[in-house]
Amino acid sequence: METKSQVWYVTGATEGLGLDLVKQLLAAGYKVAATGRNAEDLEAAVGHWYPNFLPLEVNLSNEDSVSTSLKATATRFGKIDVVVNNTDSPISEDSGQMSDKEARATFEINVFGMMNVIRNAMPNLRKNLSGHFFNVSSSGEFNGTYPGFSIYCAARFAVAGLSESLAAEARPFNIGVTVVLPGQFHTGNLNAVTESKPSSGHMLNAQTQVEHKQELYPDGAAIKQQVDPKKAAALMISIAAKSQPPLYLFLGKRAFEDAAEKINLVQKDMCAWKSEALSTDAKAELE
Repeated sequence: METKSQVWYVTGATEGLGLDLVKQLLAAGYKVAATGRNAEDLEAAVGHWYPNFLPLEVNLSNEDSVSTSLKATATRFGKIDVVVNNTDSPISEDSGQMSDKEARATFEINVFGMMNVIRNAMPNLRKNLSGHFFNVSSSGEFNGTYPGFSIYCAARFAVAGLSESLAAEARPFNIGVTVVLPGQFHTGNLNAVTESKPSSGHMLNAQTQVEHKQELYPDGAAIKQQVDPKKAAALMISIAAKSQPPLYLFLGKRAFEDAAEKINLVQKDMCAWKSEALSTDAKAELE
């Protein structure tokens, strides 16, 4: 596929990685549909009029809204080639402090909103026997050792798990899937963390939340940014042109370190309990 002929559909494009990605794509001549809560805000954020830009006001929790936006994209540009699921929900408290409503809201955007996009975009990509999904997760999902963020990590973990299965389902149709796991970006969601108070119901949890927030924000509200979103966007554009894209894409040194720590921990536990674990096989399996 001639990459400049690609049509991109990007969610969560009003700020951060999504906005940088849209700006770079448009400047390079790609056709881009981008979603946000307000189409006028999207246009203002992009800051320049492009004939190949379609700003869309979309509620990802509403399947009809998602379906309408994807149909509008296909009608305007003739097809859809690359889908970027980038929308993120606010970072949450730990599972012991969060209400059922709050926990479900976290999954609603991070997981079910993404599924709405995939479900409605897939027929177009299958018909063309080509395409690519980028599902943006977080390096914190892979490691998961962030006290005070358990529900958020769980939702982002679901993004990665769904992406793995989606990759197997999409492969026969020549559709690639990449789950993107960056270190920290400077986003509105992270700003909300600095402004919130730690959970008070459990003093140990409150202290660990404070410590983790101080690590992310050593200067108060100024984030200790670990990944340059402009560089991340450029890399994603490059990967979309590859015939063999990665399933897992860790972005930044911290993301790689977190992943290595998790892999080592899993291997350590597997080795330490290998004999006992294998002994649980049914007898027929051992013969």
